[in-house]
Amino acid sequence: MYQVIARKYRPQYFSELIGQEHVRTTLENAIQQRRIAHGYIFAGQRGTGKTTVARILARCLNCVEGPTAQPCGKCASCLEIAAGNAPDVIEIDAASNRGINEMRELRENVRYRPARDRYKVFIIDEAHQITNEAFNALLKTLEEPPEWAVFVMCTTEAHKIPTTIASRCQQFTFRSVEFPDLVARMEWICAQEGISADAEALSVLAQAGEGSVRDSLSALDQAIACYGGTLAGQQVRELLGMFSLESMSGVTRALAESSTTQMLEIVNELELSGRNLQHFCRELSRYFRNLMVAKITGEDTRLIAASAAEQARLRDVAGQFSEEDLTRYFQLTVDVFGQLQYSLQPRLHLELGLLRLVHAGRMKPVEEALKELSGAPQPAKAPVRSASVQSRAGTSPFQVDSARKTQTAAPPAKEPLPDTGGTLKERLLGVLHEAGSSFLADAVEHAEVVENGATVLFTAPKEFHLALKDKELLKFLQRTGGRPVKVQVSEGAGVAAAERPAEGGAKSGDEVSERALAHPEVKRFQERFKDSQVRGVRDLKE
Repeated sequence: MYQVIARKYRPQYFSELIGQEHVRTTLENAIQQRRIAHGYIFAGQRGTGKTTVARILARCLNCVEGPTAQPCGKCASCLEIAAGNAPDVIEIDAASNRGINEMRELRENVRYRPARDRYKVFIIDEAHQITNEAFNALLKTLEEPPEWAVFVMCTTEAHKIPTTIASRCQQFTFRSVEFPDLVARMEWICAQEGISADAEALSVLAQAGEGSVRDSLSALDQAIACYGGTLAGQQVRELLGMFSLESMSGVTRALAESSTTQMLEIVNELELSGRNLQHFCRELSRYFRNLMVAKITGEDTRLIAASAAEQARLRDVAGQFSEEDLTRYFQLTVDVFGQLQYSLQPRLHLELGLLRLVHAGRMKPVEEALKELSGAPQPAKAPVRSASVQSRAGTSPFQVDSARKTQTAAPPAKEPLPDTGGTLKERLLGVLHEAGSSFLADAVEHAEVVENGATVLFTAPKEFHLALKDKELLKFLQRTGGRPVKVQVSEGAGVAAAERPAEGGAKSGDEVSERALAHPEVKRFQERFKDSQVRGVRDLKE
């Protein structure tokens, strides 16, 4: 009876494993040091050797020469475990035995000693499918099993294993097998089987596995069944429904020529030939990902699952685009692939996505767009420097910087105005108007100003206190008086009380409006906006 390649060449020893050196080294050392745990969790991608390592571990523990990291492979225990009919190695499919009753039966089975071998090994595949109740039934047994029991739980979804179970086991994470290791393994198997396969065919088979040895070997078995003893790359691509670099290059040619017509023709050809559009979009996103990596690295790299010849072609294509463009194309194709998962009209989504790729390629960098908007770049003006600032040979950068700061510092304050008569308030208002500080001048106008030695008292309504306490006002006040002073602000009616008419209480509306319209800021606003109208004036003090 024919045995598939994945089973025929299944590793029987730790030395035959590929890509799982960290697991092999740890288990070999544990066996040699007799530090064998009672519970293990093997987690990782499908087809990476979890169940295989569990069987090898069972052989190492139950070999007549063991426990040993190198089982003999000749004794009854080794032969029966390899054949899958050893009485003391129990393999359980948790996908179909996931309930509490099955776990209770397993718990009862653990109590009995092995019939012949040294250890009774329980290998539980798809352990994440076990229900929480079943895990709880197994919890105490897994924590304190008899000395002859060893549990090995294999799973592709380790996060679904309860933490109460995981904390009682040693966990090993199986990695995806790298592309060169997969190619080398299949090349060796082809040599054993007398199969002639070119480098491109092996590369396609390794890509189809996506890091899974079993998937790649299943694809190899399928290719041998279809084409016999000679495998060519193009034939294997057609068999597995994969797209070649030449077919993908049609998309990059359309992008390089910025042709939306070619993009629509590509989709039409895919539709007429009956190709899966969703599969095409997935391969296209992987293609742009590889182009982006090839552009970034610029040399052969293990980050791309492709042969050296394919990587060279990828670098040639990537040279036509910038890294930013390739990143943008990669993002857009990933988005389209996600939309195709739920689309009832995949052709429409794919056409729209490919057209967006063309339009994204026409985008210009922000810098170029700004240059075009602003016209031709103006020549930079040379900074104006005085003779004392011009750096000469031997002048240190520190001296130049100090001179520049001195030149660009604020101009010195004006000399204090001479006391030409008038009250302190009138002279202060003159300084403020001259400096253009209308905000502070308005606050001073609404305040009573009394000079008491080195202290100036401001009495004004509360809404002007913040302005009167401003440090800028203190500077103007010192300029006016010609000496340092202190400022005190108190709440009161200010000048409003003196200006109120005796008979009327509040000011008339005309007087308030005239005063508001005469304010410099209001005038400036009306000059700026010619059609503006003042429809109402309200006195904030009322």
